[in-house]
Amino acid sequence: MYQYDQYDQAMVDARVADFRDQTQRRLSGEMTEEQFRPLRLMNGLYLQLHAYMLRVAIPYGTLSAKQMKMLAHIARKYDKDYGHFTTRQNIQYNWIKLEDAPDILADLASVEMHAIQTSGNCIRNISSDQYAGVAADEVSDPRPWAELLRQWSSFHPEFTYLPRKFKICVIASEEDRAAMRLHDIGIELVKRDGVVGAKVFAGGGMGRTPIVGPEIKDFVAEDEIISYVEAALRVYNRYGRRDNKYKARIKILVSEIGVEEYKRQVEEEWAHMKTLGIDPPRAELDRIRAHFVDPAYETGLSDDIDRSNRDFALWVDSQVIAHKRPGYAIVNISLKPITGIPGDASSAQIDLIADLAERYSFDELRITHAQNVVLPSVKKADLPVLWQKLVEAGLAEANLDLITDIIACPGLDYCSLANARSIPLSQKIAKRFADPVRQRDIGELKLKISGCINACGHHHAGHIGILGVDRRGKENYQLLFGGSGAQDASLGKIVGPGFDEDGVVDAIEKATNLYLDKREEGERFLDTYRRIGMEPFKEAIYG
Repeated sequence: MYQYDQYDQAMVDARVADFRDQTQRRLSGEMTEEQFRPLRLMNGLYLQLHAYMLRVAIPYGTLSAKQMKMLAHIARKYDKDYGHFTTRQNIQYNWIKLEDAPDILADLASVEMHAIQTSGNCIRNISSDQYAGVAADEVSDPRPWAELLRQWSSFHPEFTYLPRKFKICVIASEEDRAAMRLHDIGIELVKRDGVVGAKVFAGGGMGRTPIVGPEIKDFVAEDEIISYVEAALRVYNRYGRRDNKYKARIKILVSEIGVEEYKRQVEEEWAHMKTLGIDPPRAELDRIRAHFVDPAYETGLSDDIDRSNRDFALWVDSQVIAHKRPGYAIVNISLKPITGIPGDASSAQIDLIADLAERYSFDELRITHAQNVVLPSVKKADLPVLWQKLVEAGLAEANLDLITDIIACPGLDYCSLANARSIPLSQKIAKRFADPVRQRDIGELKLKISGCINACGHHHAGHIGILGVDRRGKENYQLLFGGSGAQDASLGKIVGPGFDEDGVVDAIEKATNLYLDKREEGERFLDTYRRIGMEPFKEAIYG
């Protein structure tokens, strides 16, 4: 994984010193909250319902055991002993005291981490596939490109104050495990005639106006990806709306001027960009790639797994994914216990996961956009003891991509923008469908909950999505069916009138019962919905 050079460290240390001075001036009253707000947002510090929230960047979801242990330390020392992993592969702390924020940033800087550009109208944390570098279906490891984009976008002077926040995702397989087409710019590494390049999508996103990003370039040579992305951003920065925040995202620009016109303008700008020499030399990409070489995998390992323990076998079938190297496996650690809060982990659990990564997975972890954690390279022979340690820590839920593997934002329990609570609803749904036999019978069903239209819970991309709204001063929940963030990307459609908290749980049960009755061999909930349409589900739910 990437390690800071002297410039990275100096940049982060300087930001910590600047923010310490700014915070002291705010605490002393020299600076008003209005003056301080843009400064704290540049450092990932939000003021929410009950306290400050700090969002820490985890670039492309990759971190070391040492970094993970620092996240546990921050949870213990500065928060209420837990952290919340987010759909941007970051971590948030919800109970931060302002006077502690500079010390937290200094602690982060000591392990090559920061909170820069995790908020504000800038290029946010670059996201990627949680199985990057270990998946068998990749054309190339996308992490060097994600890292190059991180370096290019950090403090980029032209894109510091964009019309609105901007999100970029890089993947390298046809199977989209990172909701790439629901980003402002999505990059899929591909091969053409044996040469690696990129297919580029632009104008995707969720929120108030959800759009699946259209393809704007079928192939960009890898030596020119940076200049092409910069051209795409320049066109947006030039014409994106700044007079109306609800129409400020690139998806609105692409929609209003049309995909073809946007492509034309990007090509025109790109022709100019290529004369400026901003694409890095091959030596720089090679320097970055050297940080992402394979670890010292052993050869001659057995692929056999002892499945005599039924519970262990069920966990393997659910949580363990094929690795590119024989004898190894990708392990998904669920942060979705039936009675827990999706994405939350205690400091003790975070420390344990770090220890497991250090001992069993070459000192590396991944955070997923589905709010879980991945150990990317575990020997299959080590799976039984690893599973036992997860069981003891309450981290062995076997529900990957099942109905209880719920994505949920913090909702009205924490967020000042939310209209409804997400957490209690996710817990009620998980409890209703807690029976593991029933979950497996239903099969893959991605359920996602947002407490407001900003869609931090990705409800538009759920096979079943739930949106919290305010209905005459009461919490109400709209139900959506048919969304997907995968390679078959689609947007969910509202089923009908909303429900209260108990009503939406009942509605989901009626919908899943109909699916079980109507499905054909091998169909997921999403497949059955797409085949039979909305009307049978509406009839089952509303009568």
